[in-house]
Amino acid sequence: MENTENPRSITTFQRRERRAKQKSHMGNAVHECLASFRRRRQREASRRARRKRRDIKASKKDAVVAAGGEEDEKAEVEKRIMALQRIVPGGESLGTEKLFEETAGYILALQCQVKAMKVLASFFEGLEKEKRKFGG
Repeated sequence: MENTENPRSITTFQRRERRAKQKSHMGNAVHECLASFRRRRQREASRRARRKRRDIKASKKDAVVAAGGEEDEKAEVEKRIMALQRIVPGGESLGTEKLFEETAGYILALQCQVKAMKVLASFFEGLEKEKRKFGG
């Protein structure tokens, strides 16, 4: 019969068996700890991979939005160029670069016309004032 209360009464074989069980129990705990660590590492790696895929998708989406924005911008520029071609005399037959040159010249000509009209207007106002002064 085995007496578990007094360790001296246990045989050598029983001691070895008990130590082996303790070692295997400790070994199991170590293996469980290592397995837990491996599972945690795998979860973290899969999270990083998911984040990376999500970031790649987001950057692709941003690129698509930016490309869509560029297309919208190009359409807006084309629309404004067409409006400018209608405003500038003879602009419908001009290319973009020549259109801009003609537009600059047209703006300068319009500014000169405005100045000339202001001078004429002030001249006629001066005549009107003189007529009133002299009773005419």
